[in-house]
Amino acid sequence: MKGLYFQQSSTDEEITFVFQEKEDLPVTEDNFVKLQVKACALSQINTKLLAEMKMKKDLFPVGREIAGIVLDVGSKVSFFQPDDEVVGILPLDSEDPGLCEVVRVHEHYLVHKPEKVTWTEAAGSIRDGVRAYTALHYLSHLSPGKSVLIMDGASAFGTIAIQLAHHRGAKVISTACSLEDKQCLERFRPPIARVIDVSNGKVHVAESCLEETGGLGVDIVLDAGGRLYSKDDEPAVKLQLLPHKHDIITLLGVGGHWVTTEENLQLDPPDSHCLFLKGATLAFLNDEVWNLSNVQQGKYLCILKDVMEKLSTGVFRPQLDEPIPLYEAKVSMEAVQKNQGRKKQVVQF
Repeated sequence: MKGLYFQQSSTDEEITFVFQEKEDLPVTEDNFVKLQVKACALSQINTKLLAEMKMKKDLFPVGREIAGIVLDVGSKVSFFQPDDEVVGILPLDSEDPGLCEVVRVHEHYLVHKPEKVTWTEAAGSIRDGVRAYTALHYLSHLSPGKSVLIMDGASAFGTIAIQLAHHRGAKVISTACSLEDKQCLERFRPPIARVIDVSNGKVHVAESCLEETGGLGVDIVLDAGGRLYSKDDEPAVKLQLLPHKHDIITLLGVGGHWVTTEENLQLDPPDSHCLFLKGATLAFLNDEVWNLSNVQQGKYLCILKDVMEKLSTGVFRPQLDEPIPLYEAKVSMEAVQKNQGRKKQVVQF
C-alpha cells in the first residue's frame, strides 16, 4: 500500500513529493479509528510551522482533509462503528498520509458525513469551512446587518466565506483578481453588494468600500494577504493585486475587525494609533489554531459538524476542480504548493 510523502531539502526551501510503500497498519488502538479513504483534498503545506514545532522527519505525510468509511475501531471509541461514513482533518503530527488507501486517526478528529454529501464535497470543503467559521464567528463575531469585505472572493476559501457571511445576513463586498473571478462573483445568489475588480491595479479598494458604506467603513475585513512596504520594495504581482495595510486600516469602520492571513504583519505606531482611534481590533487567522489547542476540542468538533450540515443543506457550495486519481496526486500537489490553480483539488479513490 503506497502513500504520498514529502521530504525537505537541507536549505529548508524546496520540498519534493514522493510515493512511499507503507506497512500494513497494526491493530487499531484505544481511541483510534481505521479508515478506508474515499477522498482527500490537497492544500498547501506550511513547512515553516512544521519547523517551528520541531517536527523533524525524513518523510512527512501528505494530505489531511479526508473522507472515508470506518473499517475498524479501537476498544475505547465511543462515537463511531464500522461502516460509518466520516470526514475530518488529520492532525499535524499524524503518522499516516491522507493520500493513502487506509489511515488511522483519533476519533476526536472526525465527524459523521451526511448522506447527501459526496466524498469529494466533504473532503474539499472541510478545511475552508473551518477557516471561514474561525474568521467570521470566533475572530470577528459576525452578525446580521454587518458589512464584510472578503478579499479574493473567488478563491476556494473566499467562496465558502462569502456563503457563510450571506447565510448570517451580512452585506458582502469582495475583490476580484481577474475577469474570470469577477464574472464568478457576479453570479453569486444572493448577489454580492459590490465586486471590486483589482486586476488592472487602478481601482482603489479603500475608496470603493467607503463609497459602498456611505463613508462609514466596513465592519469586518478578511484579507488574503497584504502589502507591507513601499512600492519599491514589493514584487510587481503583489503590488497589483493586494491592498496596502494602510488602505485596509482606512476602510475599517468604528469598532471594526480586521482578520489577517499575513503572519508577518508589522504595524508602525501611526497604524496602531489609527486602529486605536477607531476602536478596531486585529486578529490573525491561523489555519492550525484548533489543532494546536487540545482544550478546544469540543468546540472544534461542533464546527466540523456545522460545516457538514451547511454543506448538506446547500448553504455551502464549494469551488471544486474535477476529481483526480491517486497516481496524479504528486504532480497536483506540486502545483498546489506553488499556489497554482483557483479551485480546490480533490483526489478520489
